[in-house]
Amino acid sequence: MAEPPVIIWREEVEELLLYRDLVPLLEEALGKFSTRDTEEVIQPVRTAVPLSKHSGFMLLMPTYMEKDAVLCTKFVCMYKREEGSTLPAVNATVVLLDPERGNVKAVMDGEVITAMRTAAVSAISSKLLMDPGAEVLTILGTGTQALSHYNVFTEMFSFKEVRVWSRSIERAESFVRSLKGPVTVSSSVEEAVRGADVIVTVTRCTEPVLMGRWVKPGAHVAAVGACRPDSRELDDTLMKEAVVYVDSREGAMAESGDVILSGVKIFAELGDVINRVKPALRNKTTVFKSLGMGIEDAVPAKLIFDKWKAKSSSL
Repeated sequence: MAEPPVIIWREEVEELLLYRDLVPLLEEALGKFSTRDTEEVIQPVRTAVPLSKHSGFMLLMPTYMEKDAVLCTKFVCMYKREEGSTLPAVNATVVLLDPERGNVKAVMDGEVITAMRTAAVSAISSKLLMDPGAEVLTILGTGTQALSHYNVFTEMFSFKEVRVWSRSIERAESFVRSLKGPVTVSSSVEEAVRGADVIVTVTRCTEPVLMGRWVKPGAHVAAVGACRPDSRELDDTLMKEAVVYVDSREGAMAESGDVILSGVKIFAELGDVINRVKPALRNKTTVFKSLGMGIEDAVPAKLIFDKWKAKSSSL
């Protein structure tokens, strides 16, 4: 008889999930995904269920990794909130199942997993695509994803300067005060990105906020916001001048407004670069359009559950 599922709350997820463990596992998983070997990864494009009454939608993101015996899905609800709303803009839950029996093994807080795995994949894109001598990092946005990206980028890389921009100077200043290292608040997007080597866009914008004419040649952009087909963060100039990489071609062509509305051709998946099927064009301006995939949730879910089991057995 199957054991009852465990519930792993936010505090335990934060304790058990570390970037130094997560990043190499995600890099390996991205390579597996891009092989298109169904014994490695089966992952449909996520399903979106509109929640029109509440100005949001629910995403369902299932993944099965046969060789690793991982069956997982994430439920994530995303909302367009009014300014000053106390309700969450994103709420996520990750469920890990036994692929042989079909029973639920664990239910986990998905917000920390989502924030950390998204930032980790952006960092992998930068590891592969940015100029090795990169010195200036810019983050557009000051929400949860901005914090997770700041944490992993400053842990993995040695930038001499970090800049932050937000539509609200007050939010930007509050965000910067919460960080450990020295960070500059920029008064405009143009000021923030001029001369930057790596630019992370983690905004709620639905219209382009980052213009290609501001981006220096050879910069790397990790574009994380605008995850619906009618939303954008990057303008046509940037999209058409850059070499575009994605996590999933199929996902990007179905969900990324930056890709769909600009009409650009996707050069490669990150997994293609990891597998050495396609080159990392570090000397070019590059864009990594992140949509997020179920496999990116399955990997940390298994890692957390395995650590939880080891910790419990030692008590």
